[in-house]
Amino acid sequence: MSDSQPRRSPRLISRALHTYWRFSRGLTLGVRGVVLDQQDRVFLIRHTYVAGWHLPGGGVETGEAALDALDRELREEACIALDETPHLFGIFFNNRISQRDHVLVYVIRRFTVLEVKQPDREIAEAGFFPLDRLPEETTAATRNRLAEILEGQSLSANW
Repeated sequence: MSDSQPRRSPRLISRALHTYWRFSRGLTLGVRGVVLDQQDRVFLIRHTYVAGWHLPGGGVETGEAALDALDRELREEACIALDETPHLFGIFFNNRISQRDHVLVYVIRRFTVLEVKQPDREIAEAGFFPLDRLPEETTAATRNRLAEILEGQSLSANW
């Protein structure tokens, strides 16, 4: 390299490549919790802004660990606290949202209900439901995850 050519800092190159990959190949990540109580009921929520009954969860924020996001979302959406580290059941590609969204699904069997979840601006209804009497409007993705976890249905790669 001649003295007339500018030198590129390895740190600057690394930062530029990181930025490029972040925007060209980035992905979004979400978490969902399959909260099952001792009476074989599952906790579901109905949002105010989207149809259907869903597993509680949401997006993992920048700089946030997936388990921290799960803990935060369960407290916010369900008033449920984790009593132990939950089991990661699977990772699912959710192309209904975007071509870069993935969802981590955790099974939670040891937890504490902090209080009964009251409706708010985000959650219209929430509660435990017997597995054989899910609300009619329970989403297909929620039903599929429950069948995979509890009935041994083949695991899908897609949400």
